Amino acid sequence: MSSDDDDFDALARSASQPDSSSFRTSAEDRAGTMIDQSVIAQMVAATEATGDFKVLRRLTLDDVPSSNTESEDTSIAAVVDVETTGTDPERHKIIELALRRFRFDANGVIVKVDRPHAWLQDPGAPLDKEIAALTGLTDADLAGQTIDDAAATKLLKSAVVVIAHHAAFDRKFVERRLPQASGLAWACSCHEIDWQAAGLEGKGLRWLLAQAGYFHGAHRAGADVDAVIALLRLELPSGGTALKELIATASAPSWEIRAVGAHFDVKDALKGRGYRWHDPTRTWRREVKDRDAEEAWLKANVYAPAFRPRCAVPDIRPITWKERFL
Repeated sequence: MSSDDDDFDALARSASQPDSSSFRTSAEDRAGTMIDQSVIAQMVAATEATGDFKVLRRLTLDDVPSSNTESEDTSIAAVVDVETTGTDPERHKIIELALRRFRFDANGVIVKVDRPHAWLQDPGAPLDKEIAALTGLTDADLAGQTIDDAAATKLLKSAVVVIAHHAAFDRKFVERRLPQASGLAWACSCHEIDWQAAGLEGKGLRWLLAQAGYFHGAHRAGADVDAVIALLRLELPSGGTALKELIATASAPSWEIRAVGAHFDVKDALKGRGYRWHDPTRTWRREVKDRDAEEAWLKANVYAPAFRPRCAVPDIRPITWKERFL
């Protein structure tokens, strides 16, 4: 339970005010009064009943079922997404930051969604053509714009967990821009939910959303945030929600294994096992849930005398969702 639960609505109002388009959420508003929505529904049902077509609906969170649960045992999570000038947080900058909070109960059911918050940021230099094409943002859009660091930090710190679809990317950029929001718990909706077991293919946000029956707008941070929230509401074959699985997976402790002293000749074995080279520490490293099994594999395949290791054992340290994705 977050200590900030009681001011969920007050904090949302004080942090930023959405533009009027944030409230245009229903299909009736978009289509206007000239079209009978019941007729559209019948046409969609008839089309899908053929088995040859699947109709995708534009995502608005009002269209996605919510819980009517009145449980007092709720917590706050924040979904965040950034658009940037590149992929290196040391050299590149955020040009758009969007976040949206929601309340969820002990069963991983989202019971209330906060209003959206989004800020643009002038990077101080012209955008690359590729970035402009990807995001739809222009230099004119960004000129003179700045992120409200204090508001964004306050919103993030009110949550028990920050969720992103590629947390290893977003977290580094967010914490570099908002150092006061460092050290929070993070979860990754891309890699910490078993989408294949849920009957969905791939892990890309747009493709997952399409399989759930929705599409969303341009590649902008706010649209991606809403897409993640919609996916987290899905009921999985396991009986719980995607959010429930995400929280269980992300909050479970794991181990970072660094194969220090591994001989160059075992690099292919390490790569095949899932280890990745970490240049700052000059080691092969991997995060695992089963420490004992991994130590046994390393003992037999890396640290046995025949493989000429320079160290006797690997470095191992515990990882929680407050240290993950750094």
